[in-house]
Amino acid sequence: MDVETLRNYCLNKPHVEEDFPFDEDTLVFKIGGKLFALISLKSNSSVNLKCDPEKAIELREAYHAVQPGYHMNKKHWNTVHFNEDLEDKIIFELIDHSFALIVNGLSKKVRTELNLT
Repeated sequence: MDVETLRNYCLNKPHVEEDFPFDEDTLVFKIGGKLFALISLKSNSSVNLKCDPEKAIELREAYHAVQPGYHMNKKHWNTVHFNEDLEDKIIFELIDHSFALIVNGLSKKVRTELNLT
């Protein structure tokens, strides 16, 4: 996985915006104003993704590449390292999971405005 592949995958999702809300290094992907993926452009060797807490524990136990979210709420976020013991296909699935969690957490009004209901 590389940053450009991840970026293209995220931006192909409906209504996703990219932003640099923290600094010029941290690229953030949002839906409805809520973050679902963050990546450092300096290191570009991992991505932070939201995750269901139970699934997060399972993933951390199964894969060395999945660690508690760096600088994030460790219960709800994972840092997923690229090019370790996790295939890109699984990283894409984890991006989808993060995106779905955020969409499901949006208000009904926002989901309707974005045609995501």
